[in-house]
Amino acid sequence: MKPEEKHGSIYYRTLTRNIVLIIVAVSVVPLILISGVLRYYFASFYERKVLDHLKVVIREHQQNIDSFLNERLANIQITAATYNFDELAEDALLRDRLANLQKYYSHGFVDLGLVNEQGLQVAYAGPFELRRAHYAQAPWFKEAIQRDYYISDVFPGLRGIPHFIVTARGEHKGQRYILRATVDFDSFNSLVESIRIGETGFAFILNKRGEFQTKPRSEVIPFKEPYLSFLRADSKADEQVGTIESPTWFGANVIYVMSRLKKGEWVLAFQQSEADAYSALYTARNITVAISLAGIVAIIVVAIVLSLRLVERIAQVDREKEMMNEQIIEAGKLASLGELAAGIAHEINNPVAVMVEEAGWIQDLLDEEPPDTCPNREEFQRSVNQIRSQGARCKQITHKLLSFARKTDPTPKRIQLNEVVRDAVSLCRQRVRYGNVKVISVLADDLPAVRISPTEAQQVFVNLINNAVDAVEPKGGSVKVTTRIEGNFVAVDIADDGTGIPKYVLPRIFDPFFTTKPVGKGTGLGLSICYGIVKKADGEITVNTAEGLGTTFHVKFPVRKDSTHES
Repeated sequence: MKPEEKHGSIYYRTLTRNIVLIIVAVSVVPLILISGVLRYYFASFYERKVLDHLKVVIREHQQNIDSFLNERLANIQITAATYNFDELAEDALLRDRLANLQKYYSHGFVDLGLVNEQGLQVAYAGPFELRRAHYAQAPWFKEAIQRDYYISDVFPGLRGIPHFIVTARGEHKGQRYILRATVDFDSFNSLVESIRIGETGFAFILNKRGEFQTKPRSEVIPFKEPYLSFLRADSKADEQVGTIESPTWFGANVIYVMSRLKKGEWVLAFQQSEADAYSALYTARNITVAISLAGIVAIIVVAIVLSLRLVERIAQVDREKEMMNEQIIEAGKLASLGELAAGIAHEINNPVAVMVEEAGWIQDLLDEEPPDTCPNREEFQRSVNQIRSQGARCKQITHKLLSFARKTDPTPKRIQLNEVVRDAVSLCRQRVRYGNVKVISVLADDLPAVRISPTEAQQVFVNLINNAVDAVEPKGGSVKVTTRIEGNFVAVDIADDGTGIPKYVLPRIFDPFFTTKPVGKGTGLGLSICYGIVKKADGEITVNTAEGLGTTFHVKFPVRKDSTHES
């Protein structure tokens, strides 16, 4: 398939596709692998960092809340240990102690009360009318009377609003009693409400029955199994912080972070949507994906552009290779034709020599005959002279053709360039004898000898003169061949008044197989061969041209002053 047929065909489309696939595979696959590995490790690190941060936050708040409860309990224990039952039974003392506690702990305490073993509150200080209140059937009282100290769950109680109490137990005359204090629920609740992270992260407290010990938010999931399971789990370390990631009933993934409070009776729970907790990670992931996709698109575009250019270059090389092959074949044909021409010239030279010899013999016979016996003597004499003259001319032409075609003498010799130039001009004049081209010679006298192969020098000048003739032949014109001395060189200028050489062609005129002539008119080897011959002889060949004004080739050969003998 010729390049012209292959170009743009399935061959080049397949080649383009394969190159694009290779470039994309080599570029994109490592990019995807590296991005995937980095994304995995970065995501794992970031998720661990977020969970660790949440654990630290919850642990700190768990310690703060436990400290809050323990401080309130310690205050009541100190009061119970400092005063006996009779002193605590005085409302004035309780009011004084409540004022002191509220002074140092702001709104930490709401009221104080003294409850005997039968559950009757015998003394009270606070904003409610709870003196003589009876707590015998209250669950918290049943627990508190059995313990040295106690912190209850949050409950509405007699006052009808959420609160919880702390108690310290004492003994008087064989009867147990408890000093109880109501802790300000809002102060306690604010400790938990302050735990806010992101847009969806919040905390709350549950007891073992799953009952809220702080004000719940509507976002709390309706089932409490993650928290209750955590509370039921056996753990020797009350400070342990657990994390769970699981979907909710509506499908969104939620992070749960939990820590035990009040010796494992409560759980401090924190929940945050996974999308909110990992929002920075998701944003970075989306940016990474966008950049990766943009990079992949850019790689594909560049791969397509480069592949198209590469395939176009390959197609161009294929075309040039095909043209070169054709030119090599043409050059071989021309070489064979040159040998054939040389053979024909040799064969013609022999009968021409016989003709010339026979004309000489006829001349001898005419000279022997008496003038009066040959009435057409003058006609015979004219014909014999014409035969001898034209025979000599044919012999000269065939001799020059043989000298040019055979290239039998590449050995450098000291020669006069004028003689070689005259032979070349004479040989080329035969071509334009009946054409509209004039070949003019202007040869300088007394040129010094140069050292070069005569046949190669003749080949140079014949090629250059023929090129000049080709340049002016279509419209007619003249070719001027000039010899001169230029410093230490003998210069030969071949000038024509043709169309000139275009600027874009000029840099390639000496390249092998480069020609601007139509197919069959030139091989692209002439100027390349001339350049090689001149350079081998240490000479120079240059060109001056202008489009529309003509072209001049300058050939220079160095004068060999130290060469005094022929080789």
